[in-house]
Amino acid sequence: MSCGWNFEHTYAEKLPEIFYREQLPTHVSAPQLIVLNEELANDLGLNVAELKSAPEIFTGNELPRGAKPIAQAYAGFQFGHFSMLGDGRAVLLGEQITPNGERFDIQLKGSGRTPYSRRGDGLAALAPMLREYIISEAMFHLGIPTTRSLAVTLTGEDVIREKILQGAVLTRVAASHIRVGTFNYISAYGTVDDLRKLVDYAIWRHFPQLEHAENKYLLLLREVAKRQASLIAKWQLVGFVHGVMNTDNMAISGETIDYGPCAFMDTYNPDTVFSSIDTVGRYAYKNQPDIGAWNLSRFAEDLLPLIDKNETKAVELAQAEIENYRKTYDEYWLDGMRKKMGIVDPKPEDAEVIAEFLHSMEENKLDYTNTFRALSKNNPAIIPRNHRVEEALAAAENGDLSVMHRLLEALRNPFEDSVEYSRLPKKSCKYQTFCGT
Repeated sequence: MSCGWNFEHTYAEKLPEIFYREQLPTHVSAPQLIVLNEELANDLGLNVAELKSAPEIFTGNELPRGAKPIAQAYAGFQFGHFSMLGDGRAVLLGEQITPNGERFDIQLKGSGRTPYSRRGDGLAALAPMLREYIISEAMFHLGIPTTRSLAVTLTGEDVIREKILQGAVLTRVAASHIRVGTFNYISAYGTVDDLRKLVDYAIWRHFPQLEHAENKYLLLLREVAKRQASLIAKWQLVGFVHGVMNTDNMAISGETIDYGPCAFMDTYNPDTVFSSIDTVGRYAYKNQPDIGAWNLSRFAEDLLPLIDKNETKAVELAQAEIENYRKTYDEYWLDGMRKKMGIVDPKPEDAEVIAEFLHSMEENKLDYTNTFRALSKNNPAIIPRNHRVEEALAAAENGDLSVMHRLLEALRNPFEDSVEYSRLPKKSCKYQTFCGT
């Protein structure tokens, strides 16, 4: 069965081998398809009926026609500290070319050890993979750029974390997996020629309008900054906390990537942190815009050798783009907040009014989503509430997928009123999330 796969492999063909290693997925004992994103499969040009009867493809036991699996190399500043990383539990099968001519990476996440696994087992558990499926679909239907999940498949293998869990593989779809961390990696371990090849490939893939522009390397920084400003503003406007904004989790395409310890706020509190490992609040809700600037600064440092031969001039040019990121972010955020509050006639004092309103919400411990929904129908009524997500995951781990499917159906229509899915948890408690590794 071809299932409609139509792969190309430009990442491996256009870039030197320092950027990746060929890597087959680990064979597993009993693949069982848990959930298939049929809408996404159709958009990708895939045959849904054939996919349903081929769970082996979604674990890597069988490779789709034309697949050439690789593990990608990258580094990253994790909580501010540089680390050599790479796809430690994922392989890229190839780039699916859709009937519309669009290009998407197809990646298996949780498919076993790779040369970049370090001390990890390369595996993933069912609940974290379903969590990524649920949250990424919620983000998509909220209109926020995101990677998406094509399928989650049980492996029949155990995964050992704090306890023994069911192993699973997520099939992830992305505009690409080129991260700021990819540039951090090649800047640290490669040559300037390697860096130029990566930048030229990134421009070819995501910013073709820049290919013949003067100083396209500086313009790449500008375009990536613009997309990040827009993305993070959208996160803030719906109360989304990514939780682990390391540079390796920042895609230059402007998509949300790597749903680990993420969650949505219930009660509005700018200091909200969900990640169990973020003990100092580095990636708290209120810090996300500034962390975006910090990550972009690391990206800019990598590009300096290409921006200008004169290092002092290159730094000045790059700093101007980072400063412009914050201005751009503020514009996106203020415009979005005006819409959330139903302000149709913009005035200079709007920012002060909005700040006072948010302060009142914080003082009175008001629910972020429901409060804004009461102001204007421009605001979503449904988000993946933490207690609803946990309820769905617990049921799925016990073999009941119906709770998850009801939640997914509700998340498809986030702007429709729903008494059931707008309801707050009966008990308010400190909610913690975990990265899944």
